[in-house]
Formats: sequence, C-alpha cells, structure tokens
Amino acid sequence: MPETAETTEGPAGAEDPGGAADTAGAAAGGATATTATTATTATTGATIELENLTKRYPGSRDAAVDSVNMEIKAGELVVFVGPSGCGKSTTLKMINRLIEPSGGRIRIGGEDVTDMDPVKLRRKVGYAIQSSGLFPHMTVAQNIALVPRMTGWSKARIKARVEEMLDLVGLDPGEFQGRYPRQLSGGQQQRVGVARALAADPPVLLMDEPFGAVDPITRDHLQDELIRLQHELHKTIVFVTHDFDEAIKLGDRIAVLREHSHIAQFDTPEAILTNPADDFVSGFVGAGAALKRLNLSRVRDVEITGCPTVTVDDPLQEIFGKLRSSGTNEILLLDKRGRPYKWLRRGDLMRAKGSLARAGTLVHDTVTRDATLRDALEAVLTDNSGRVPVTGRRGEYTGVVDMETLMNSVHELLEAGRLEAMEHQHELEEARAHQTQFEQEGVDGGEAKA
Repeated sequence: MPETAETTEGPAGAEDPGGAADTAGAAAGGATATTATTATTATTGATIELENLTKRYPGSRDAAVDSVNMEIKAGELVVFVGPSGCGKSTTLKMINRLIEPSGGRIRIGGEDVTDMDPVKLRRKVGYAIQSSGLFPHMTVAQNIALVPRMTGWSKARIKARVEEMLDLVGLDPGEFQGRYPRQLSGGQQQRVGVARALAADPPVLLMDEPFGAVDPITRDHLQDELIRLQHELHKTIVFVTHDFDEAIKLGDRIAVLREHSHIAQFDTPEAILTNPADDFVSGFVGAGAALKRLNLSRVRDVEITGCPTVTVDDPLQEIFGKLRSSGTNEILLLDKRGRPYKWLRRGDLMRAKGSLARAGTLVHDTVTRDATLRDALEAVLTDNSGRVPVTGRRGEYTGVVDMETLMNSVHELLEAGRLEAMEHQHELEEARAHQTQFEQEGVDGGEAKA
C-alpha cells in the first residue's frame, strides 16, 4: 500500500514527498511542531464537504472540474470512478490543495479549509500514491518513524508506534523493521508505505489509484488489507480508480464522474449495479451486473469450513496416519509459520520417498475473510483442489471455502438479480403507463375546452 505524501521524484528513484528537506512535513501534512502529542487514542474519520468546487486552468475555455458538490460522511470510503481525463484526480488533489481550486469551498470536519495554510491542512489529510514512496537509504523502521520523529515524539513512543503500525499491516516487527526497501517485495513495500501513512494518524486519507502498479494477485490482497484496516480504523477515505470492479469491492459509495467531474451517479455499489442512472453509468457497470454483485459479498459472509492439516515438521508416518484417519484423499501442508504451502494426496505421499520436498501441489492462491466471493471463486477455479484456503492477518491458515459453497452463493445472487430486474422493469412499465394516461387526459381536456 502507498504512503501519505505530496510527491516529487527523488534522486534515488523513490517518491520524495515535497523534497528531502521537508519530507516528513509533507507526509504528515506539513507538521513541523517540536512538541510531542500526548493523545493516545486513535483519530477516526472526519466529514468532507465540497461546495461548488471548481478548477479552471489559464488559457482553457472549459473548467477541468466544474462546480462539484458532495458530502462525504465521517468514516466513509468513497470511490471516484470515471474515464481518463474526467477530472477525478484533480478533484481529489483539491481536497488537500495539492491543486489549488479556482472557486468553491472545502470543509473538513465542519471547518472551512479553503484558505487555510496548506501545511496546516495536510496535518489532517494523508495523500496516497501509486508507489510506496519509501526512502531507499532508510530502514523500514526509519521510514515509518520519519513523521513522528519530526513532530517531536519521544524515542520510546516512536519505537512503540513503529511496532504497532507494522503489526497493524500484517508484518512481523522483529523481522521487517531492520530491512531496507530493496529487501521487500512490492506488496510488502506498499504495506510499509501505509504504515508510514498511518503513523501520524490523519482522519482523512486520499488515495489516487494506489494499487495500479502491482500485479493482480498482490492487488487483490492489498485491497483486502485496505478493507480490513478500514474496519479497524474508520478513517474517511477518498479513493480514485478507473476500475469499476475495484470501486465495487472497496466503496461504501461510488461517485461515477463524467467530463469536468460532473456527477453522473453517487450511490452505494448495490444501487448502481441494480439501477444505473443512465446509459453512461451502465457503460461503467458493463456486462454481467449480477455476477459483479459477487464483489459485494465477503468470504466472512459464507461458511468457512476446516480441512485436515499437517506441518512440514510432522514425520512422514504421522502425515500418512492423519490422511488415512481423515477419510479424505487430500490434506493441507502448512509451513513453519502455519501458512498454506501444499496440497498432499495419497499418491504424492507414496512417491515422497522419505521427503516432502518434491511431493504435492503448491497452493496457488489464498483469500482472507475480507476477500470478495468473486476473489474466492477465481482462486478456486485456478486450483484443481476445488477449494481455497482462508488466511489471517499474517497469512496463517484459518479454514477453507469450497466450490459448492461459492456456487450456491452465485445462484442466490443471480436469482436476486433476476427478481430485482423484473421488479425494476415492472416499475418502468407502470411509470410509462401513468405518463401515457396523463398525456391522454391532457389531450382530452384540451379537446373538451375547444
């Protein structure tokens, strides 16, 4: 996940938020105080109100963003989605005044921040970018500690906060805090980036296509991490994407934007999927709206079952015995940290010849309890085991979801979608009938007067 910062390109290829000299200030919204904050409770979200927000660039006939009016509730995750060039990123960046508006007002937590010192404003607003923005010459702990150190926190408090943030994003502090960014995978860098972003505890987080630069599997897992973090932290998040499926998965509400950031529809994912406002919105929904509803349901909403498991430390004979007593033809092998590693079948064990190194089939994918049913179904379809392991915060095994459970959910969603479509069609026909009757009565009334 990405970090909060105003960004310019640094000399080492890392995103340098606002330049090396005031990096921490930009990342924390420009905080430069030298006294430590004493509050220990986490900051939750704040409302965001946009009133006739406009951006007009010199020499341009039309406004890039034209009179946007919107209210975002505290603790809500709102997604801006729209075609390239529609102004969604410009609208986002005006909220923390990375781009200065030409007109209109911005209120955060009820306070008008339109004319506030931008440095003061960014103490309240995090800004998340596509890459993690970690400094390559700093360790993970130093990257996360950057903002608290600049704001005057004590060493003991910084150390505790670094460990807390790493644990929050599912990374073992003992293993990761001494590493450098080059020693991390892309997904791990993103997680450290969000840990650094959260270190200053901003109530508002702006995210501009933050997962666009990672592979699809990592992207799914990072989306799940964001959902889990939001459940715990209740920040106000505004998220920009061009991917409608991502918008459905993440958003409490979605703003579908036309050119100049005109709002075509601002509603819940369910409402947009069921009743798109017009053909423009329908184009974003695309085909298969009923199946897209799989993005609205989570793995935690369906039955998670268990399966027989063994670990790589178990003796081969014990694994044989457990497989025989389980009454199944398959058992899940966990690594030393309890994470799903391989599926083992009877034939695999017969060919093991005293070692599991080459036995079994690697687990291709896992899902978390916050993953969507669509994620789970895709994972099952790519794995010939007919089920997918469910994992916890640090990848540890917690259960499985099987194909039968997922297909039952698909059938229920398709049936619900069919009934809703029929009801909507019936409502349209009634409205047309009433309109026809009204027009006919108007004609008859006019003829009678004549």
